[in-house]
Amino acid sequence: MSHFPDPRYAPGDVVAMGEDLRVPTLREAYRKGIFPWPHETVPLPWFSPRRRAVLLLDELHVGRSLRKAARRSTLAFTIDRDFRAVIRACAAAERPDQDGTWIHPNIITAYIRLHDAGDAHSIEAWQDGELAGGLYGVDAGGVFTGESMFHLAPNASKLALLHLADYLRTRGCRLIDCQVMTPHMRSLGAREISRGKFLDLLAEAQSSGVKLF
Repeated sequence: MSHFPDPRYAPGDVVAMGEDLRVPTLREAYRKGIFPWPHETVPLPWFSPRRRAVLLLDELHVGRSLRKAARRSTLAFTIDRDFRAVIRACAAAERPDQDGTWIHPNIITAYIRLHDAGDAHSIEAWQDGELAGGLYGVDAGGVFTGESMFHLAPNASKLALLHLADYLRTRGCRLIDCQVMTPHMRSLGAREISRGKFLDLLAEAQSSGVKLF
């Protein structure tokens, strides 16, 4: 039984409401281009934005300062080495443009379960054996949907994202789903496309059989 309507026909960005964060529900949502985003509302809203931010990997822009930081970096990068530490660090990260975090304990628990089921993944940046930054997201079936990132060392999360982009290219992935636009993602070349176009790209990736992890 489907939990969600076809987002193509939703009149707004919110396509459903409900507190069900079980693995099958989350998996269905992401594969339909839908994600939960806690706000100060009850029940939990599920979004499929009419304007979707995406980073097409062949349009990735790495500025001069970030290229220089990458050349000088001594960070080491891993995938899925410590998902739990990454999501908890993302929840604890200070975000001046936000009033607290949306990554509440129930979200952490739900995405750890999704990780254990093989759908959610983390990219870690390490400095001298200590976690220095990273990000996590969900494999929506050939498209990586980014959820959150953090850094404890300069550029650690940005370089972790570049590591992810390089990795995804080797797997045949064409884009990273950024969900909503941020200044950082725009600086890397992300752009907004219509919900319909995004859903077309998502369906194309799913039908191609691309395996990201």
